[in-house]
Amino acid sequence: MSETSVSPELEARVTKFKESFDRLKAELQKAIVGQDVIVESTLVAIIAGGHVLLEGVPGLGKTMLVRSMASALHLEFKRIQFTPDLMPADLIGTNILVEDGGHTRFEFSSGPIFTNLLLADEINRATPKTQSALLEAMQEKHVTVAGSMRSLAKPFFVLATQNPLEMDGTYPLPEAQLDRFFFKLKVPYPTRDEFNTILDRTTAKEMPELSPVCHGDELVEMGVFAREVLIAPSLRDEAVEIVMSTHPETVDASDKVKRYVRYGASPRAGQALILAAKVHALLEGRVHVAHRDLLWAALPVLRHRVMLSFEAQADRVEADQLIEQLLEDRRERWKHAA
Repeated sequence: MSETSVSPELEARVTKFKESFDRLKAELQKAIVGQDVIVESTLVAIIAGGHVLLEGVPGLGKTMLVRSMASALHLEFKRIQFTPDLMPADLIGTNILVEDGGHTRFEFSSGPIFTNLLLADEINRATPKTQSALLEAMQEKHVTVAGSMRSLAKPFFVLATQNPLEMDGTYPLPEAQLDRFFFKLKVPYPTRDEFNTILDRTTAKEMPELSPVCHGDELVEMGVFAREVLIAPSLRDEAVEIVMSTHPETVDASDKVKRYVRYGASPRAGQALILAAKVHALLEGRVHVAHRDLLWAALPVLRHRVMLSFEAQADRVEADQLIEQLLEDRRERWKHAA
């Protein structure tokens, strides 16, 4: 690829990418009112091959979004309602004893994790033991049962919903599992007009019906194409600096980061930042990453990977505040450098 000239063949591929994305987004918007940023960000993460954590109070349509995603994608879909008594075997499956012609043998009974699109509903209502059962599946795309490794379907995505941690009956997700999520998206409350439209759609005689408009193979192809997008070494360095500036022990860290952050974002944050920026560049018709692509992706990539100190909790400082200030500082730096 070249940053200065784009061949007709490459331009056609970019156009096809955008058309597929817009078609999928339009189908989702038949059921989802507003939430344009959430819908677009979720699609970007899925195309990049990542998992998404959706956070918001009950009733904001998080589950509806994931169900709609399954309807618009030609993929197998399963849902797990996480509860405090859910066990890892309920998620992964287990070996059961069966009788076969007078002989007994163990046979594997697969759990709901063996699917393409898994909705982990209210994931933080389950205990950490069960939450951690997803770790191997999310990272390695396989599970191990009784010493045997079993591969998951391809593609495989986890779209998890969670309620804010201050609500009763919730458990914080382990840091290692949080790091496996490509994006963490905060679902906002609808506006007055959106609320009216939601009530109109959900209380009418007929509910909107969604049709599959994209197959799993097409999603995989879109993800492969996104990885071909160019990123200049200087912008890759910027991505590294963005991630490193969340670490309190580095010279790039601000005074607030040094004061309020225990641990900064992991190298996975850098991987997610660049992949998301590449997808976003294609959506804007470009085959190279720009500064604005990194800025667009940084907050959902970093907010769940920055571990705050007890002092931050006491002062009611949130990760979003620190990251937004960090990004504003970089905007100013880029503006002066231009």
